[in-house]
Amino acid sequence: MKVQAILSSLLFTGARTFAPAFLSHTRTTLHAANVGDLPDSNRRRELLSAPFLALIATSASSPVNAFGAKNKAADYKAVASDIASIVKDDPDKGPTLVRLAWHSSGTYDKMSKDGGSGGGTIRFREELAHGGNAGLGSTAVVWLEDVKKKYGDSLSYADLYTLGGVVAIKELGGPTIKWSSGRVDALDPSAVTPDGRLPNADSGPAGSDPSDAAHLRTIFNRMGFNDQEIVALSGAHALGRCRPSASGYDGPWTPLPTTFNNLYFSLLNQIKWAKRDWSGPFQYEDDGKKLMMLPTDLVLIQDAEFKKYVDLYAGDQNKFFSDFSKAFNKLEELGTTGLVATQWS
Repeated sequence: MKVQAILSSLLFTGARTFAPAFLSHTRTTLHAANVGDLPDSNRRRELLSAPFLALIATSASSPVNAFGAKNKAADYKAVASDIASIVKDDPDKGPTLVRLAWHSSGTYDKMSKDGGSGGGTIRFREELAHGGNAGLGSTAVVWLEDVKKKYGDSLSYADLYTLGGVVAIKELGGPTIKWSSGRVDALDPSAVTPDGRLPNADSGPAGSDPSDAAHLRTIFNRMGFNDQEIVALSGAHALGRCRPSASGYDGPWTPLPTTFNNLYFSLLNQIKWAKRDWSGPFQYEDDGKKLMMLPTDLVLIQDAEFKKYVDLYAGDQNKFFSDFSKAFNKLEELGTTGLVATQWS
């Protein structure tokens, strides 16, 4: 089935759309919201030593001051409005903000009980140097720095980055997701977890196979997610695209990469995906050679337990929005304590 026909039959009434332009980039990770050219190893080292990154690495503001007294909390509706302005001015930045929120949260380990969004550790150069985070230090982290400066110690980086994710999703046409404030920034990089906790685009032999399903379950089960939540969170691939200069992969998942909807699932099911014949890593493409899927995308329709949720979400966008909202809220709160439910919208 041609992409154009699928689009006309599947796009929901009244959906907010933004004109696709030059879109966000991805690392060789599963996550959506992937923006920012991933430099080669030499360029990355150069970026990681740049003055702006040094500033980020040495900043350690938190809602608790040096004497242990709590600072007055920020006006989170005002913070959200400032973040929304960034996305409205340039919708292509929205997917990157979702990626930053995802990656700042997706390091949690339920056994060791470390990682997660609570310390805002992704601002440290040690965590930005992790393979899956390449490019974030020169994009989303920098874009949000003016917001942090505006609110100072009343706003932690950890709250800023996670709020940025839910605001971007809403601005790109997605659901309004519950969010809580009160994360306290770690003061130094000792809280940074080891590299390798984020999912990859391919695992085991090249191409989609059972090892990719096992990889997804290993990564997500470590955080406490089940199969349904894995598939729901994968639906964020409605946003963004891959670039050869970043992950090595190439192309968007959907024709509307700055619109959050259930089209990712519909396209997974209804397009005949074939291996792309090119010099880059193994990926799939549609017959029009405009869209792509990664091996860890295709495995969602090859694994029977994953497939039933792909079918569910392809046919019911409201159900997808509901389940995604719950899973994303859970992701952002993994490993945190003392949070307070906060109205931000």
